[in-house]
Amino acid sequence: MAQQSQAIHQLLDAEKKASEIVDAARKRKGRRLKQARAEASEEIDGIRKEKETEHSRIQLEQRGSGDIFKNQVVRETDLQLNNIQRQMLINRQGVVDRLLTLVITVEPELHRNLKL
Repeated sequence: MAQQSQAIHQLLDAEKKASEIVDAARKRKGRRLKQARAEASEEIDGIRKEKETEHSRIQLEQRGSGDIFKNQVVRETDLQLNNIQRQMLINRQGVVDRLLTLVITVEPELHRNLKL
């Protein structure tokens, strides 16, 4: 009987030790997970900062080239407007004369839908 109680006591001690070992392993696993999350978060932050910097650089480059295109469009528009104004000055008197001729010279005629 003493031997059985000693064996039971040993089994209980072993179970307690195993439980402590499992608890310690769970705690280590939890710490490793927290550390891995922290490292992953730091790595993500680093990558995010790197991508934001690259994005900002690309935006600045595109804005610079946008100014070049904007200036070119403004120059071309100014040239076209000047050309239109020059053509208007050249053709203005001819258009006024043509309109006056059409308004003053009236030739009466019957409407084509009129049936006689």
